[in-house]
Amino acid sequence: MVLLTVLIPLLMLGVVLALGRYEELLLPPKKAEPNPATPSGRHARGRPAAH
Repeated sequence: MVLLTVLIPLLMLGVVLALGRYEELLLPPKKAEPNPATPSGRHARGRPAAH
């Protein structure tokens, strides 16, 4: 009984990791997404800052 309480979580972890690898193989690679930290040309207030 103790053996089951040790093995079942390890087996479940293995299944989750295997499904993640399987998903990576099935899905096409992601295209590069634009970085949200780079300025997009618009200001937060909607108007350019006075210099």
